[in-house]
Amino acid sequence: MGLLAGLMLLVIWELSSESRLFCSKGTKEGTENRKHYVAVIVKSTTSAYWKSVFAGANAAKTEYNLDITVEGPEDEEDCEAQNRMIEGAVARGAEVIVLSAVDFHVNAKAVEQAVQAGVKVVVIDSDVDSDKVSCRISTDNYQAGRMVGESVLDTRDQAVCVGIVNFDEISANGQQREEGFRDSVAEDDRVTIVDAVNVNSNVESAKEATRLMLARHPQINVIVTFNEWTSLGVGYAIKELGLADETKVVAFDSNVVSVGMLETGEVDALIVQNPYAMGYLGIECAYRLLNGGQMEQTVIDTTTTVVTRENMFSEECQRILFAFD
Repeated sequence: MGLLAGLMLLVIWELSSESRLFCSKGTKEGTENRKHYVAVIVKSTTSAYWKSVFAGANAAKTEYNLDITVEGPEDEEDCEAQNRMIEGAVARGAEVIVLSAVDFHVNAKAVEQAVQAGVKVVVIDSDVDSDKVSCRISTDNYQAGRMVGESVLDTRDQAVCVGIVNFDEISANGQQREEGFRDSVAEDDRVTIVDAVNVNSNVESAKEATRLMLARHPQINVIVTFNEWTSLGVGYAIKELGLADETKVVAFDSNVVSVGMLETGEVDALIVQNPYAMGYLGIECAYRLLNGGQMEQTVIDTTTTVVTRENMFSEECQRILFAFD
């Protein structure tokens, strides 16, 4: 019985050894085959702008064989929800976070905690107050603001009375655009900035603010605004008030509605960014970081184009306006 028991133990040990070897090989192969995981966390998930970002990100995901998730708060001002999303991405094992920050300051702590946990961070579109970011990919917002100014000054009017409808003050890109605009028009004696407001980043807030501004200051003959939602709100207000012929509107971003407003006259110029490129380059940058690549550029400026009724049907502008689904 002692010999038989010994033989049985030997067989069991050999089978156990083979099982351990198989499991070990399986684990190793599983690790090797596992795709890198990148979390994309943005300000919102509903607008045409962000859908174009996601289209670019998904194209790069396929090309570089990565797993990605995409999320953003329901409210574009909800920086605390975005912080929770950053924490959640770290907990799920994200190796890189591609982030468009709601709040330049409030999101900084969550970003730095993610970096301390070993996660790389790439910023797209809207910056965050941290020197731990590996790469920044966005519109040159100051120069885009200057483009707004140049469009406003392209007029024969001797008195240019401007109203500014900007979105939330906590967002870096909106403030940079306004700064560029103000600097661009500052030396032209024709220009008076009559009023400036910051509104929640949604259509209704922008529409109501525009109606109130024009009621208070009927001398305003130019309105400038700086993102997709506020552009729609301003355009709707101009349409409802019947002021398309009297008021020049220079707005930002594009979707089917704002392009229609450009065609029918409620909007006179759109400053159109390249959100598809931001999404694509954000994931491409993440891939390079994951594979030990050196970033030749840590700040990447994506293109911006001024689209007017005069050039909107050109082949170049059509590609920009009616991009990626």
